[in-house]
Amino acid sequence: MKFVNDGGALVCCRNGEKLKIEAWGSDSLRVRAAMAPEFTGNDWALTETVENNGAQVLIEEEDHWAGDGTIDKREIATIINGRIKAVVNFAGVISFYKDDKLILREYFRFYDGTLSKESRCLKLVNREWKGIIGGSEYSLNLKFESNKNEKIFGMGQYQQDCMDLKGCVLELAQRNSQISVPFAVSSMGYGFLWNNPAVGRVTFGKNYTEWIARATKEMDYWITVSDTPKQILANYTSVTGHAAMFPEDLMGLWQCKLRYRTQDEVLSVARQYQKEGIKIDQIVIDFFHWTLQGDWKFDKKYWPDPKAMVDELHAMGIKVIVSVWPSVDRKSENFGPMMERGLLIRTERGAAQTYDYQGDCVEIDPFNPETRKYIWEVCKKNYYDYGIDAFWLDNSEPDYGVYDFENYRYYNGPALSVSNIYPQMFSRAFYDEMAKEEGKNVVNLLRCAWAGSQKYGNVVWSGDVPSTFEAFADQIQCGLNMGLAGIPWWTTDIGGFMTDDVNDEDFRQLLIRWYQFAVYSPVLRMHGDRGPYNIPPLDERDWGGGYLHTGQPNELWSYGEDNYAIMKKYYDIRISMHDYIRSLYEEAHTNGSPLLRAMFYEFPEDKKCWELQDQYMFGNKYLIAPILHLNEWKRDVYLPAGKWKLTSTGEIFDGGCTISVDAPIDYMPVLEKQA
Repeated sequence: MKFVNDGGALVCCRNGEKLKIEAWGSDSLRVRAAMAPEFTGNDWALTETVENNGAQVLIEEEDHWAGDGTIDKREIATIINGRIKAVVNFAGVISFYKDDKLILREYFRFYDGTLSKESRCLKLVNREWKGIIGGSEYSLNLKFESNKNEKIFGMGQYQQDCMDLKGCVLELAQRNSQISVPFAVSSMGYGFLWNNPAVGRVTFGKNYTEWIARATKEMDYWITVSDTPKQILANYTSVTGHAAMFPEDLMGLWQCKLRYRTQDEVLSVARQYQKEGIKIDQIVIDFFHWTLQGDWKFDKKYWPDPKAMVDELHAMGIKVIVSVWPSVDRKSENFGPMMERGLLIRTERGAAQTYDYQGDCVEIDPFNPETRKYIWEVCKKNYYDYGIDAFWLDNSEPDYGVYDFENYRYYNGPALSVSNIYPQMFSRAFYDEMAKEEGKNVVNLLRCAWAGSQKYGNVVWSGDVPSTFEAFADQIQCGLNMGLAGIPWWTTDIGGFMTDDVNDEDFRQLLIRWYQFAVYSPVLRMHGDRGPYNIPPLDERDWGGGYLHTGQPNELWSYGEDNYAIMKKYYDIRISMHDYIRSLYEEAHTNGSPLLRAMFYEFPEDKKCWELQDQYMFGNKYLIAPILHLNEWKRDVYLPAGKWKLTSTGEIFDGGCTISVDAPIDYMPVLEKQA
């Protein structure tokens, strides 16, 4: 191993591998390695300019037991940036320290250079590179020693009941309702960003942690240390970017359903809300309002005057968001020009098809700057110039017909090597242009994200999840882990996406419990595909805005008078919290704090809080205990230290204990922290 102090960065070379460790923000290090003389130059999520006061690099010698029983000397190198230190031994094994306490060490089981007393005969190396035959990429396997008492959170959104990810295997890939945002927060006081958009896998095992990139040219990760999750998030967002300040006029109710089919339907719903005295901030025009996928324009038969529609909605104080998919039907007027100019995803084998819902489609390639320019120009002409305020960038993973990532190729290379950043690039086709307007605060709705997406105006929702209490419970940990991964603007389909029968009383109970939770979440948004599907199509065409099914009504008044009264009560609660919610968005903007906060985020010294995943803090003031089971009318709530006021009765409780709280259908347990 050869060590060099390269202007305050530690560079190590061994067996064709180049390793570089450098200061990158406060108490943080960036670590890169490649089987090449130079790095690619991609910063990926590390987009922000950081001030480094200079790291301390030490290259020394230490005693080494030679194979003949004698002692010789081997070089060892150290780099220190504030409270974090990395030590690299002569075999290239890296150990990380926080205030001189070991927090993370690469896993190495080989004859010479192992730091463990375990078997050296395994011949397992810390960084394993395997060249992909016929290509320039490698499969990469990086291993770390396991800290058995460690808890791990963040990493984005996975539809499971595990909030603590220790012991979990996570696919590093984007799917409908699965969002890979590879930033982890450890209970041991560090944060770890896998700064690599390659498809792969991470295993937070009891025996070791393993990161895998199926195709990549370099290893790239970033690690930071601090005493609290809040400061770890602050460090992380300082290098990946902060969310903008969320607009005050979008902090109330967003109205949506699958799907309003006509201009008249949208206006009639908006007018009815006005009659009811309920202010909606935004109304959503869902998919298949268009002629064909990839035309990106209104079907004039059902949307004859979009500008007049938008003008009337604006006069009511309602903003308008319209669905845009990345899929382009072969019959679309844009398919030929985009295919010929190389603006669509390519396949490695077989037919050029990537998506097959309601058409033979190929999705756009947003890695190509010409693609981003093309789609924006079309959408500006057909939507934005009518006054449309924002875009619902659906299917933004993208939603492949088959998730055979190895069969797709982008402008930047194989999908295996870069696919996870696709949703961010798709969003930037709109964000980069909309943000040019003076004073414009861009807020678009997406179904997916990657590390750093928070800086591109992305409200991310949890995807097409079932309408079940089990799925509802999963969304709690999804939202908390998304926040810990640096994505503060997060929401769900209230009641879940897929409902067979809106008249089912069990579903209506679920809807109310989900709605109560949504009031104490970043974005309050009504949406769902509501059965039964007995509403006939508007015409007999097999294309255009009239043929595809629509779900049952999904407005607040659609579920009976009793439920309407409950939803109106909670709507009023949401409106009454406006100033408080604004303050939470200000925090997200300045230091990366999510609105939905795991209990340990506010109470890191309370060991019990690190175990809880069925209650959370909405900011620093409100403790929220959602009702997550059918016919559950009471639940236990753990109170950390301090005094807490139950909002239903005004009763004051001392913390440090668990209490039982009544939860009739019109009440979800909420406790307000007292000063």
